[in-house]
Amino acid sequence: MTNDSQKYDKYYTDDSFWGKVKKYAKVAGEKVLEPALKLYYAAQDPDTPTWAKTTIYGALGYFIFPIDLVPDILGPVGYTDDLGVLLAAATAVGMHVKDEHAARARQTLAQWFS
Repeated sequence: MTNDSQKYDKYYTDDSFWGKVKKYAKVAGEKVLEPALKLYYAAQDPDTPTWAKTTIYGALGYFIFPIDLVPDILGPVGYTDDLGVLLAAATAVGMHVKDEHAARARQTLAQWFS
């Protein structure tokens, strides 16, 4: 995961992350956005170690990268690779994703999808 993370972390910025999320939230759906948001909030936490942030930013960079293994323009199917990368990152850094990060992600999703 680290090599892949380093390959895509350069594509991550807060603006590009929120731009993608806002533009494609309905298409990507809650199943993709929940781990993305959990990781985002974990990365913003000063307690999260640098190695974990690097992994997170790599996964989020892959998520926002316009060209990936399964094109996002295919609708929900196009996000299966993104979901896989996000879940792999969430597993790798899981001990640093706090309950408060998960709660904040759920709260954000509830605002968007209710």
